[in-house]
Amino acid sequence: MTLLELQSALRNAIHEAASEEFGISLENIAAEIPPKTELGDLAFPAAFELAKLVKQATGEKQNPRAIAETLKSRIESFDFVARVEIAGPGYLNVFYDRTRFLVENLNSAPIAAPSGTAAKVCVEHTSVNPNKAAHIGHVRNSVLGDTFVRILKANGKAVEVQNYIDNTGVQVADVVVGFMFIEHMNLDEITALDKQLSGEGVSFDYYCWDLYARVGQAYQADEELKAKRAEVLHLIEAGDNPTAELADYVATRNVECIVKTMERFGIRYDLLPRESEILHLHFWDKAFEQMKQLGVVHYESEGKNAGCWVMPFEEHAGTDEHDSDKILVRSNGTVTYTGKDIAYQMWKLGILGLDFHYRLFHKYSDGKEVWITTADAAQAAAGVPEFGHGETVYNVIDTRQSYPQEIVKKGVAAIYPERGEKASVHLSYEMVALSPAAAEELGFELSEEDKRRTFIEMSGRKGLGVKADDLIDRLEANAFAEVESRHPDISNEEKKHIAHQIAVGALRYFLLKFTRTTVIVFDFKEALSFDGETGCFCQYSAVRANSIFRKLADRGEDIEQIRSALASSDKLGEVLSSAEANDIWAMLTLASRLEETVQQAAAANEPAILAKYTFNLAKAFNLFYHNHKILPEPDETKRAVLLTVAERARDTLTAALATMGIEVPEKM
Repeated sequence: MTLLELQSALRNAIHEAASEEFGISLENIAAEIPPKTELGDLAFPAAFELAKLVKQATGEKQNPRAIAETLKSRIESFDFVARVEIAGPGYLNVFYDRTRFLVENLNSAPIAAPSGTAAKVCVEHTSVNPNKAAHIGHVRNSVLGDTFVRILKANGKAVEVQNYIDNTGVQVADVVVGFMFIEHMNLDEITALDKQLSGEGVSFDYYCWDLYARVGQAYQADEELKAKRAEVLHLIEAGDNPTAELADYVATRNVECIVKTMERFGIRYDLLPRESEILHLHFWDKAFEQMKQLGVVHYESEGKNAGCWVMPFEEHAGTDEHDSDKILVRSNGTVTYTGKDIAYQMWKLGILGLDFHYRLFHKYSDGKEVWITTADAAQAAAGVPEFGHGETVYNVIDTRQSYPQEIVKKGVAAIYPERGEKASVHLSYEMVALSPAAAEELGFELSEEDKRRTFIEMSGRKGLGVKADDLIDRLEANAFAEVESRHPDISNEEKKHIAHQIAVGALRYFLLKFTRTTVIVFDFKEALSFDGETGCFCQYSAVRANSIFRKLADRGEDIEQIRSALASSDKLGEVLSSAEANDIWAMLTLASRLEETVQQAAAANEPAILAKYTFNLAKAFNLFYHNHKILPEPDETKRAVLLTVAERARDTLTAALATMGIEVPEKM
């Protein structure tokens, strides 16, 4: 029985006791982990809640400590419980049967294997405008989304990963304006340029990054050029014309570059839905008809929104700031972002009644496929997996879109009352900025005033930003220098591989350790530090744990045999009740809480919960390693216990890091 199962069983026992002894149905029974092992393994304040409910039901006042005495007798008879103590005015402190717990969990995995019967959920993340290279802000989106995908999978969910491609938006139009009216290039010339850049080792998305910045500057000086944007945007949305064809090439090539970039961070996708298909396959038309029939939208015949179709929500009623978010169709007949997103969410949930056509877009090195949508039925492939039809959809979008996402959620809930507002979840996050030191390391020229700032903000439109590939290149270079200084004798390829693992681990952990609503100020030195709350420190702890078992294997010993012998040892109880056993037991129980942690992270939609647990586990293991001579321990039973607990810590730390997309290097 795992700790999670044990907690659940104890809650059920308290629930039954409350019902049978006091006639009270006690719901949502709280449990706390005491700050010290000496105070117990789990504490229940249930007696206080029961006393309050008994008084409400009967008017009779009862002493919480007396109630706790009644509950105590019921809990103490439960398997896996050694004893229960009543603390203070009525806390129930539960102490587990250490010997039984250790023996019965000798071979259990850190996270139980998924049953495979869970309903599918859809997670949309990254969603970079396909007009230039991805930057560090996009990496935060992608790392949050990818880690949340891993957390959901660890909780047994079937997850479909989507990366929405806005290939008809104004940002793509801006780059097309740059190619057509600044570079004066047609599609054939752009294709030739792309091949030339490839031969020179220059990525197409990097070229577009610089062109996008030039267009932004040109707009300020040339109003006629800026007017071209609307014309180009109209042609792109209409499709089936040379401008739309040029835009499709530019967007597709940028998507190819972005998919390749994200693969460097261990981030992958199942489907790339494109906005052009939402328009051309008339998803919005179908959604709009359903919404009108259900009365979810209404037509404004007067006032400032006259001629528009809007969603009549009371929140922020009458405020100019948010009125536009409630408009789904403008008076000129064009559909807003909010309207298109509602139609897309309906497709994700399988309630639209329409589907895309699909073609294969990319295959990863291990054969995993990425599909992309197409409006052309002739391009559609056979044997396509079923996409969409999710029970819940999660959307990783920055905090600036919080209110529009709230409107989308309410709109979907009105259309799909069976799931209500649970159907659509917005995972919001704050921006990423650079420390002045990081900005200078990446080549930014800073004024004296900038150098005194807490952080440097970025702007892709101004060309002030950190490309994701540049960031990982710099991290890898810094990590490589560190690996080379520590392990000069290993091969160059091995150094590069380890440097890549350290760089990705450092960045992913740095982006995950802060809560989603925290503004992150990225700093190279802080991220790559081997001390403190960093990915490198967590990786180092796992590498140290692995070294124990390499040495054990070198001695010709088998950890499985050691574990098996431990189960029948008659001295196990003595070891676990010794003076120093609390330290060993605390390590074991902490290392047994990963499953509980990933459930909490999923329930709170907060990957930082997992990052904090992983760091605390790594820190506790280092202390455990320092306090105990594990391999040289002379007492055979104690040595077996120490090795078993170290193995559990190692396996849990490895699994926790993997759930954050972080690999454990061979050495550091």
